Amino acid sequence: MLYNLLTSMSRGQKGHILMGLDVLWVILAFTLSQVMLASEIRPSDLWATAWYLVLFAPLAAGVIHFFGLHRIKLNAYGMDDIVKTMYLALLFCLLGASVNLLGGINPKVPFATFVTFSLLFITISISSRILLRKIVLRIYASSKQRKRVMIYGAGQTGQQLAAALQTDDEFEAACFVDDNAALHKLTVAGMRVHAPKNIRMLVRRVGIERIILAMPSADQSVRIQIAKKLEPLDCEVLALPSFADMVLRGEEAARTAPVELSSLLGRDALESDLPAASSTYRERRILVTGAGGSIGSELCRQLLECDPDEIVVFDHSEIALYNIIRELQDHSSAVRLVPVLGSVTQPELVRETLEAYGIEVVFHAAAYKHVNIVETNSFEGARNNILGTRIVAEESIRAGVRRFILVSTDKAVRPTSIMGSTKRMAELVVQDLATRSQNTKLSMVRFGNVLGSSGSVIPLFEEQIQNGGPVTVTDPEVTRFFMTTSEAVRLVLLAGSFSRGGDVFVLDMGTPVSILSVARKMIKGAGYSIRDEGNPNGDIPILFTGLKPGEKMHEELLIGSDMLTTPHPKILRAQENYLSELEIVNALNDLRRSIEARDIELLHATMQRWVEPAEKLAEILTVVGES
Repeated sequence: MLYNLLTSMSRGQKGHILMGLDVLWVILAFTLSQVMLASEIRPSDLWATAWYLVLFAPLAAGVIHFFGLHRIKLNAYGMDDIVKTMYLALLFCLLGASVNLLGGINPKVPFATFVTFSLLFITISISSRILLRKIVLRIYASSKQRKRVMIYGAGQTGQQLAAALQTDDEFEAACFVDDNAALHKLTVAGMRVHAPKNIRMLVRRVGIERIILAMPSADQSVRIQIAKKLEPLDCEVLALPSFADMVLRGEEAARTAPVELSSLLGRDALESDLPAASSTYRERRILVTGAGGSIGSELCRQLLECDPDEIVVFDHSEIALYNIIRELQDHSSAVRLVPVLGSVTQPELVRETLEAYGIEVVFHAAAYKHVNIVETNSFEGARNNILGTRIVAEESIRAGVRRFILVSTDKAVRPTSIMGSTKRMAELVVQDLATRSQNTKLSMVRFGNVLGSSGSVIPLFEEQIQNGGPVTVTDPEVTRFFMTTSEAVRLVLLAGSFSRGGDVFVLDMGTPVSILSVARKMIKGAGYSIRDEGNPNGDIPILFTGLKPGEKMHEELLIGSDMLTTPHPKILRAQENYLSELEIVNALNDLRRSIEARDIELLHATMQRWVEPAEKLAEILTVVGES
């Protein structure tokens, strides 16, 4: 009932109540001062006191209104307001003395009475405000069950948070925890300060639901370490910046805003420059292999906008297939969507899929692409990336598919990794089949690193920054070509529409980007400083780990130097040598034998013979075989 009464009252009504109480305290304080100083109470003294209050009370009310004491919210009553009350009492003393001299009051009131009156008013007014504040807060607190919060850090920020939570409808501060042993067992802002070793007991006994780290001056890494230690407690852990930082954040918004991925390209993004290819895929039945991956899923999204008749979504991962199908169904109900679960290395499944759904266009994005993983799983990488590509391409030709587009990578150019070698061999397989295909136009599209895709440095850097670092960079000189997922997929779609058979399309990707500069931009964009020799107190360090087996210092997009134009100036057609049919047959036979026999030396020899490797490939393959 009291809670409903408080919440139903207007701000003006509450002010009138406080004004009335202050006037009452003026009357009470003056009366008590008379009683305390008088040796005996005479009727004339009572008359003088009453006449004095008739003259002084309205004047006091006007002064209170002028000072705005009644407009101070109870839950915001603090030290500054206490000082204002003391100034007001001093003014009352002076005004009372003036009324005593000029008001025609007899007998005169001793000046000591006004001094005592001022002291009593200060005591009664401040005490009543504090008591009333506690009563109101207790009424608010009892109105509903609030979640209990532990504040880690009893410094200025923690105390300010505790004060702010006193009138919050959802949360209430329960206790402090601090690493400073000198504060343990002390009371700060009305709450006990505990040692960190007692946290588990406090969470269980007090019913803590949320722990807030109020230590903005501590290093980011320290806060993250504390948060990790608190994870097993099943409490939500949040970090609070200092209130000064929150005020300054508006000024620093431009400096601490998250980095846009397009700013990491080293060139202008091309989404708006790349034309749509809707007419090529409108009312077509399309198969996308590897549809649950970064490129495959974006292909499906953009194909939806081309109004195809049907999209068959093919992937070996059940959860990836489920996620992309659910997303596509939410975006379009007009296009038929068919999930196919399986591997591209299963010829009978690929054949059945192509024939059952009358596929007209195939986008082959299924591949193992993580360099380090494929380095130590070379047989499965070769099986999936080379033999799987051969199966899908051959079955596409057999089924009369109109267009087949292979999604390739810049790591296929003079590869230093098993993954790059398998992708280059897949290109050679498709180029060979293109020379003998009558009805199916086979082509490839080659591009660099896709920003934000799984396995790229961007998600890795984001995770490392979130965990407080360090951010790991292989080498300060390493560079990569970058493009957005949207650019990459638009390029693939355009390549399919430009294809004449056997084409290798590449995008003019500008200047390679330094990975170190990407790391620096992302750290600063997240609002942190870089910790290095020049700034030893920075937030996040950059650690150089060295190139791993199979990694290049610089990537390339072209094997040869001959380039042909296409209908779009930013898309080029590479002129590259390829193997003959007999050479491809021999290479694939050797490859199959090496996989079946788990013969790393034969796999090594096959790659070295048929792929244009960089100098380190033989050494890498030897290391993989020994491991």
